[in-house]
Amino acid sequence: MNVPITRRKSFKLIKRNKLYYALIAPGLVYFLLFHYVPLYGIVIAFKDVSPFDGFTGIFASEWVGLKHFRNFVQSYYFWDIMKNTVMISLYRMLFGFPAPILLALLLNEVRKKFFQRFVQTISYLPHFISMVVLAGLLTTLLTTDGGIVNVVLQKLGLEPVFFLGDASYFRSVLVASGVWKEVGWGTIIYLAAIAGIDPQLYEAAVVDGAGRFRQIWHITLPGILFIIVILFILSIGGLLEAGFEQIFLLYSPSVYKVADIIDTYVYRKGLVELQYSFAAAVGLFKAVIAFVLLLGANYGAKKLEQDGIW
Repeated sequence: MNVPITRRKSFKLIKRNKLYYALIAPGLVYFLLFHYVPLYGIVIAFKDVSPFDGFTGIFASEWVGLKHFRNFVQSYYFWDIMKNTVMISLYRMLFGFPAPILLALLLNEVRKKFFQRFVQTISYLPHFISMVVLAGLLTTLLTTDGGIVNVVLQKLGLEPVFFLGDASYFRSVLVASGVWKEVGWGTIIYLAAIAGIDPQLYEAAVVDGAGRFRQIWHITLPGILFIIVILFILSIGGLLEAGFEQIFLLYSPSVYKVADIIDTYVYRKGLVELQYSFAAAVGLFKAVIAFVLLLGANYGAKKLEQDGIW
């Protein structure tokens, strides 16, 4: 008797809140169609699927187990690709993760609201620039054929530098442009968290004689620590996301040694060389490592008595 009653109550609850369910329906359909249904395609990582077999090849192809994973780990490019992916991601975290926190703290100390809003607006506008446009701007600014940066260098009596084609400069340009593009957008999150801190805490600190730096250290930073930890855990989970689109648009064979990452390797193997099964195996390898890193980061946060993402 309990089952029909429970179902009846569930239907009544859905009917009562049908507008709310209608609002979330498009998002649920999107994730279902483009994130969960395609998961079955992972099976091709364990098969030998030919691009000429069509859709039926997913079901009819020979099962080869971990063959493609072994081939990737034993390949000539494995260590270079892993090193580039990890190093570029670590550079992004080292410079990109604290940048919005620092900018948010600085903006929070600005007393002129007009100047604060102006700087905030200018800083997050690059987020809305397409990565294609950004790549075009960098190419134009840094080219040795009339690029403004090299023109200035030549005016100073220095030799022009091919920044995007020189392995010693490419990573620096990549990370710096990425931080510039996203620092303002990340700042919005921390400014919103700072706005939620009780103003009475600052008033009490002023009464106790605390200066601005002390207030930042003992009130502002602890007040946004929860957000910092959550975003840090998520960034650890995306450690192997070194920025495919930006690298793909900027790199060239001359900088493959320092710029070729897992995602660009998957692109070449899967879409250029049509090795679908091998490319799927490399992509799955990356996803598993990212999931393990996410679990480890969340576990570490719990051990340090901080709130995790679950």
